[in-house]
Amino acid sequence: MIKGFKEFILRGNVIDLAVAVVIGAAFTGIVNVLVTAFINPLIGLVFQTGDLETAFVVNVPTLLGGVSVFSFGAVIAAVINFLAVATVVYFVFVMPMNHWKKRQEARAGAATGAAADPVPTEQELLVQIRDLLAAQPGAGTSRTTPPTP
Repeated sequence: MIKGFKEFILRGNVIDLAVAVVIGAAFTGIVNVLVTAFINPLIGLVFQTGDLETAFVVNVPTLLGGVSVFSFGAVIAAVINFLAVATVVYFVFVMPMNHWKKRQEARAGAATGAAADPVPTEQELLVQIRDLLAAQPGAGTSRTTPPTP
């Protein structure tokens, strides 16, 4: 049981996922502050509110005499926050990692010679054999009688 758990934990995908979660959480804090302290007030200026969280607030009276508050600005702020986090994670982690992996694969391919000509398919080989046989002298003559010994 311990051996199986150890193999599961040491598998590359699990460790990559754990690192991604930790780094994503750390960057989420940074991006949240950026959105809350800079982007929301900037958008709030356009809509003449203190920030986006207080923009587009709709108060709807209820049947019992109370008020329901719909904060559409808060929803828009959450969407902007999510897009900002996703953009930062993509451009800071995903794109450079994909570029790095492609370079590593290219180096590995050059070292092993895998970048050479691809192996031809069976049909391509048969076509080449047919063409070589047709190019031989006397290949155009057909024999109707077997050769004599």
